[in-house]
Parts: sequence; structure tokens; C-alpha cells
Amino acid sequence: MTRPKVVERIAELRSLLDEARARNRRIGFVPTMGFLHEGHASLMRRAREENDIVLVSIFVNPLQFGPSEDFDAYPRDLEKDLDLCEAADVDLVFHPPVEEMYREPTTLTVTVGAIGDILEGKTRPGHFDGVATVVTKLFNIAGACRAYFGEKDAQQLVVIRRLARQLDFPVEVIGCPTVREADGLAMSSRNTYLNGEDRVAAAVLKRALDEGVRLIGAGHGSADAISQAMARVIGEEPLAKLDYTACVDPDTLAEPAEVGGPVLLAVAAWVGNARLIDNVTVSPAPDAGARTGTPKAGASIRKG
Repeated sequence: MTRPKVVERIAELRSLLDEARARNRRIGFVPTMGFLHEGHASLMRRAREENDIVLVSIFVNPLQFGPSEDFDAYPRDLEKDLDLCEAADVDLVFHPPVEEMYREPTTLTVTVGAIGDILEGKTRPGHFDGVATVVTKLFNIAGACRAYFGEKDAQQLVVIRRLARQLDFPVEVIGCPTVREADGLAMSSRNTYLNGEDRVAAAVLKRALDEGVRLIGAGHGSADAISQAMARVIGEEPLAKLDYTACVDPDTLAEPAEVGGPVLLAVAAWVGNARLIDNVTVSPAPDAGARTGTPKAGASIRKG
């Protein structure tokens, strides 16, 4: 393995990628905010398998942090990130300074509309406008490529897929399964905020999702009741503070009255100083008793 080439300037990166495409090389792109972990590495390995050139961006985007959020405290470790990129056989790392990405005061931004105002957006107003704005810039810089995102950030993935489709970017957006710790905790850069009892308590998010999966497998069809059941599980953990639970359509994020098809189960909670999110996509068994009232086992799960 060789150390990936680090590029800080937009013009240089565009030149390198245009040259690669001129040689019919396929580009795989993994956008990140750095402080990389095994979850990111899984995206890089997928990109490596499916493309000729692998590009990773490392940029902590100030536009997606609210006034009370952790932009300055967000963990950063470029050398460790480059070690992980090298191990995953990444070719290029785009690591621009803020003044390169936002070279003048940002007066034009991308607004995602109502889908950005629910779930994560309700707690973090403007967050998805910030995400959409920086991803728009990154897609414009990267050009034609496949872009890989983790399914752990399910609402973000929905927004980015819409962004690419509705604004006609020459980008294929690919969602990849969540990578988990041994106790089920979804890997996240913010897990570094957890220690001691908080780290143990954080596993409650996965237990809440498991309860939602169990209820769907048993034929319980009320989305609201499933959401409330997940909330009760989190409420039983004294070190966790519930933000939200949801049982929604995985494409529109609207809550169905009854679970008749695939649903996204999503949870968010504070554990200590860390705000954690997690989700799983579940399809009820065709004969699950949501309509008959007779519980049947056998929901199928696509982990997110």
C-alpha cells in the first residue's frame, strides 16, 4: 500500500479526476468529516472493489453545525485518518481548508424543504441545508462518479439521493450497511465522547430497534405504537435521554398508519455528552398479522 495523495485545492483535484476519466478510469468517492473508523473503511473498501480510483474527502463542514453544536470540539486526527485510508488502498484524499471550500461569504445555499424539517431536522434546524450545500459543492468538484454513504445516517442518505436525482448530478449514490461494535452500537465518530457507564448505556439504542423489529415480526401493525415501544426501551435506561423514535417510510420518511411494507425504524438519544442516532429497515413478513390480528413471526431486516 502507498500513502494516498493529499490534495487541498479544488482546481488540482478537478484536474486529477478529469485526467483519470479521460483514461476511462471510474471514480469512487467517499465523502467524510474525518476522524475515520471501521465504518468509513467499509465504504472505502466497497469503493475500491467497484472503481479504478478511490477518492476520500475529509472536511468538517461548518454549515451543518448549529450554534450550540460541536464544530470546534468535533474530533480531528488527520494522520490517523491517512493511515486508515492507506490501509484501504485509497488513491486521493481531498482535505481542503474552510477558506478553500467557502472562498467568499456563503450567501447561496441549497434548501432541501420539508424533508429536512423532520426527525434529525426538527432537532437540528438547518442541518440538512448545510449538508446539501456542501455535498452539492463536492459533487460539482468530483464530477461523474459513484458516491458511497453509510446507511446509519438514513435521513441524510434520503436527502442526498434526492439531491443527486433532482439536480441531475452525474453521480450514482450508493448506500452501504452500518458497521457495528460487538454490543451492537453503531460506529460513529461521536462514540469517542462516550466512556465508562455511558459507553455501556449507549447500547440501549440497538435494544430499542430490536424491540421494534420484534413487534413487526410478531405482526403488530401500528407505526405509532411501535415508535412508542422503542421510546419506552430508551426511557428505561437512566443514563439515556430520548430525543425521538420513529417508524416511517424509508423513502419519504412519512409515518404510515399501519406497517404494510418496508419501514425505517429510527432512534436518537443523548448518552452523556454524545448525541447518538441509529436505524434499521424492516419488511414485515407477507402473512404477518397486522391485518388479521394474529401475530406471525418473521420480519426481514436490512440493517441501516
